[in-house]
Amino acid sequence: MALLEIRHVHKKFGSNQVLTDVNLQVEPHTIYGLIGENGAGKTTTMKMILGLLPIEEGEIFIDGKKVTYGANQTNKMIGYLPDVPEFYGYMSAKEYLQLCAKITGMKSSLVQARIRELLDLVGLAENNKRIHGYSRGMKQRLGIAQALLNQPKLLICDEPTSALDPKGRKEILDILLAIKKETTIIFSTHILSDVERICDDIGLLHQGSIHFQGNMQTLKREHQMEGFEIEFASQSECQTFSALFGAGEQLSLTRLRYTNPQQGDLRQTLDICASHNLIPIKIEQLEATLESVFLEVINDETTPRV
Repeated sequence: MALLEIRHVHKKFGSNQVLTDVNLQVEPHTIYGLIGENGAGKTTTMKMILGLLPIEEGEIFIDGKKVTYGANQTNKMIGYLPDVPEFYGYMSAKEYLQLCAKITGMKSSLVQARIRELLDLVGLAENNKRIHGYSRGMKQRLGIAQALLNQPKLLICDEPTSALDPKGRKEILDILLAIKKETTIIFSTHILSDVERICDDIGLLHQGSIHFQGNMQTLKREHQMEGFEIEFASQSECQTFSALFGAGEQLSLTRLRYTNPQQGDLRQTLDICASHNLIPIKIEQLEATLESVFLEVINDETTPRV
């Protein structure tokens, strides 16, 4: 059974139709990438999962229990990490988590062990700074610890890496991969390379509807690209190859792309290089990326909805 299921959900704000017949399933212990342009309806969807907005049509279930607006019993199963988590800056990480544990009614006998476990997980166990002295990445890691305090079945992450440097992004992604065995994760972001790195399944929201969803590799196969790119050490070698093989798309003075299926024969490419003593420094078979699939969908208004 799916851990999260959204069935035929519609949502309007006044005359503005924000979501139209959204259907979505997230399997247990997976990371589900929810992607889409700004204004596509991602935040509205997450607020409805949290019971913070009424559902006009359709239903949402978490672990088989129906989400009801204003009566957020299902929120006991959810952890939430916003893009900019806020804290009491005068506290330490341990003091803040102790406060959160008290608010959520955790058994006092479990609190200290759980806090130690989480601070070890997010790399803050040995840090005694007050939170106001934390970097943005440290605050995001503390936010993950807070969201996991009650061992939720579902963790919702809303743009958790959007303002982090590469090191901070890697730390957050590594933590999310590590906790997949403990919880199920919805990962909403516009950084598509992060989605490709950690997500098992993805769903694209476009103009309020899910335009595709499913396994990452399956989606790439369905949007397979033909052709290759080739790069040489010198401009003269590149020009020689182009004259022999045929003109391709000039990506740089030393790099060419071929997307015409009749020009996409790698065997012929290697034969030409060998017979004319051309040594490419790189040959790459073209394959679909999440970015290329994303742009294909949002630029094609005729793309079917699922």
